[in-house]
Amino acid sequence: MAVVAIIAILALMAVPSYHDKYIREQVVEAMRLTDIAKGPIAAAWTTTKTFPDDNTAAGLPVSDKVVSNYVKSLSVEIGAIHLVFGNQANGALRGMTLSLRPAVVEDAPIVPVAWVCGFAAAPEKMTVTGANKTDLPKHWLPVNCR
Repeated sequence: MAVVAIIAILALMAVPSYHDKYIREQVVEAMRLTDIAKGPIAAAWTTTKTFPDDNTAAGLPVSDKVVSNYVKSLSVEIGAIHLVFGNQANGALRGMTLSLRPAVVEDAPIVPVAWVCGFAAAPEKMTVTGANKTDLPKHWLPVNCR
């Protein structure tokens, strides 16, 4: 009985870490959807030195039409990409938002756009545009978003 009790205690200690790992995997999978918006946003910066104000200006469908297994909507706001989790995402994720914001060297548009995820800091000498609406707990974010 003592052995069974010890195994049960160890199993209960491991469950939260597996839960967080499962959620982080869903966040990483959802982030792949942002690739469809990154190209048009970067192209707009390269050609006009401005960012699209919304999905229409970026050449994307309305936000609730850009969906995936874990994403309920993808919206563009002044170049920033905002993912809202939903559909088959873990219940704890539903309704939460993750933002990816473009970072640029303003006086050198030839430098490619870098993407700042969540609470991450901007690369040195680059300016970040757009609001960060990320409301996921930091431990659910991929390492490059913390």
